[in-house]
Amino acid sequence: MCIGHHDLFGGEGVRSRRPRVTNNDIQAYYTGTSFDYWAAWLNARNLAMHFGYQDDDTVSHSESLTNANEVLAHIAEVGPGDRVLDAGCGLGGSSLWLATKKKARVTGIALGVDQIGAAIRAARQRSLVSKLQFLVADFTKLPFPEKSFDVIWAQESLCHAADKFAFFAEAERVLMPNGRIVIADFVLKRASFSAVNERMLGEWFQGWKMPWLWTAAQLANAASSAGLRDIAINDITRHTRPSHRRLYQRARMASPLAALLRSLGARSHIQHGNFIAALRQYQTLRNDCWVYAILSARKAK
Repeated sequence: MCIGHHDLFGGEGVRSRRPRVTNNDIQAYYTGTSFDYWAAWLNARNLAMHFGYQDDDTVSHSESLTNANEVLAHIAEVGPGDRVLDAGCGLGGSSLWLATKKKARVTGIALGVDQIGAAIRAARQRSLVSKLQFLVADFTKLPFPEKSFDVIWAQESLCHAADKFAFFAEAERVLMPNGRIVIADFVLKRASFSAVNERMLGEWFQGWKMPWLWTAAQLANAASSAGLRDIAINDITRHTRPSHRRLYQRARMASPLAALLRSLGARSHIQHGNFIAALRQYQTLRNDCWVYAILSARKAK
């Protein structure tokens, strides 16, 4: 198992077994890595910051990003007029897609003022302001009354939550009876790991500002404790693995330049941590530490 990049970059990474992450840390991460996302991942058409979903008909990276939205929307049964909360909307890519392709009424929230500003501008450019609203908010403390939404959509955002129980409790509160929740995220395969894998997981989590991830059993327990039903967690890693590998390969190719820029002080600590995390996410996936899964559930009628 290759851990050479850790040595190459001077052993920088998390010093603690369990990263401590605040909302300010998350906001600073997305602000500090905006250039990285634009340079290596998203484009102006899809604004997608998540991993892609590959099937037999997928021919491009951009297409795989759209496929991921299609899969989640199908599972959540998103239809015209549905009120959807995009919990952790980033630049608004999935929100814009839901409003355009599914004719849903979408509210996107994120912690970063700059992200929300970019999402609002994108909605205006696409003449979708009447179908969308974006605001700065914490999805563990939602500023909405009970029964406000038909669907809660969390695409690679729950991983950032320190209090995941609060997320599920708030989701249940603001959902309509029989409302749906769909989550796409990283899920640990077990609770303990070898020292090497523990360290690499920690470097990944610290780089992307994620508290320690949960297992499927922990997520299901939190959803059940909040009163949600029909809980299902499906491993879709075989469809997302090409996307994880793509990011890893791009990071490996950029290794010499990243090392040089870091040594010259041209890359910040946050940017460098993001680069290391891009390597570690695939190395730990390859080491069978985690899966990419979709959790779905409903609120009681």
